[in-house]
Amino acid sequence: MPEFVPREHASVRASVLAPFLALALTVVVSLVLFALLGKPSGAALHALFIEPFLSWYSFSEVLLKTGPLLLIAQGLAIGFRAKVFNIGAEGQLILGAICASALPVYLPTSTSPWLWPAMMVLGALGGALWASIAALWRTWLNASEILVTLMLSLVASQLLNYLLLGPWKDPAGFNFPQSVMFQYEAMLPTLLPGTRVNVSLLFGLAATLAAWVLMQLSFLGYQLVVGGLAPRAASYAGFRGGRAVWVSLLLGGLAAGLAGAAEVAGPIGQLQRSVASGYGFTAITVAYLGGLRPLGIVLSSFLMAVITIGGDSAMVTADLPVAAVRVVQGLLLIFYLAALVGVRYRIVWSRIATQATS
Repeated sequence: MPEFVPREHASVRASVLAPFLALALTVVVSLVLFALLGKPSGAALHALFIEPFLSWYSFSEVLLKTGPLLLIAQGLAIGFRAKVFNIGAEGQLILGAICASALPVYLPTSTSPWLWPAMMVLGALGGALWASIAALWRTWLNASEILVTLMLSLVASQLLNYLLLGPWKDPAGFNFPQSVMFQYEAMLPTLLPGTRVNVSLLFGLAATLAAWVLMQLSFLGYQLVVGGLAPRAASYAGFRGGRAVWVSLLLGGLAAGLAGAAEVAGPIGQLQRSVASGYGFTAITVAYLGGLRPLGIVLSSFLMAVITIGGDSAMVTADLPVAAVRVVQGLLLIFYLAALVGVRYRIVWSRIATQATS
């Protein structure tokens, strides 16, 4: 029977080639999948991977999608490396959007230049506070942060529905579940004229630099990594596991909350149900596809944004269902994780086990 034995030294070359191998396998399997669906495979792949680069508008939309994915994934990756699995970034994003929206909802006539910065602060704090509930349950009751953060996402979604169907519903919104439109001072400044790209992209890049400094240059980052790789050794060295849980979840929640605030103050311009667009779940794929490393996450978030925008084009030009686009994203993660297993482990066939089973 086969056994997976950890390699003493993982090949750097193989680690670099693993994402490209995963992408190639994804393309091949996607071709087969599209053919089985009776769709034009060549047109579908062209729409997915090429069309986002054919016009300035499409490319700007890729940059717009990259911002929140990059920001959330950088926050989640810190916790994942510490073996603290925050699966509820979607709920933290929603809470960040709700907290940020409170200012323009209750101060609709404010023209303060500090309005949108205050919204960003409130959004980040809202996401962090929502994540702190899971941290409290994990450290006090030893509850799984995976289940708690995931269930809190459902609670956040229901809270969003309550506000949009109740006290925050726009009375002039033709009965749609949405808040009032935000004033100009509540909107994020744009980076590129004529596009929807705003400063949220800079938030993601700043988070990348901060994550690199934290995990590579700080003692706290060293504690988080050691605690994730060798919990017993970390405990023996005096590193507190509870501290790692709090830091990991609070940073992940802060990043997701900031992304939610940037969404309602950016491309959406009001609080809507569409703010829960799946960024929090997609960012998990982005984080692992980037190898949980800041630079790798930059590349994987850009790639996932390309597939997202290309998927919108493929649904029109190649008549692909939205589920097929999500399958492509899932295949990319599965093949990358499989390639990563080959990089970190080698297969050894046990003769004794084989003889016993024959």
